[in-house]
Amino acid sequence: MAKMSLDDLRKLRDTKKTDIQRREAEGKEIQVIVGMGTCGIAAGAKVTLDAFLSALDDHKLVDSVLVRQTGCMGLCHSEPTVEVLVPGMPTVIYGRVDAACAREIVSKHLVGKALLDDHILDRPAADIMKG
Repeated sequence: MAKMSLDDLRKLRDTKKTDIQRREAEGKEIQVIVGMGTCGIAAGAKVTLDAFLSALDDHKLVDSVLVRQTGCMGLCHSEPTVEVLVPGMPTVIYGRVDAACAREIVSKHLVGKALLDDHILDRPAADIMKG
């Protein structure tokens, strides 16, 4: 193993700090849950997860959004699937979320507070959302 310089160690420390911040739930009201069951991974969920992390970095949302992984959501026909929870908005499950769609969810749903109707698989009925 090659010897690391002080700058290399600082870069490694900063990278690990960011990784730890992503996993901490305290103070984060927005959640993105990526289905990482076998079916999801086979359909490209790892690429989707990486795209979310990259887009959150680009929008500087690492401190306010919790990204979690879960198993199969039971929607194998539409993998990769992603559940998005934003306060004041209905909880939504998106399907067939590739890297481009993940970036669109971050920019339109998380930042712009607008739903992406063409990828929604499940959301509460309108009468439930009013009550």
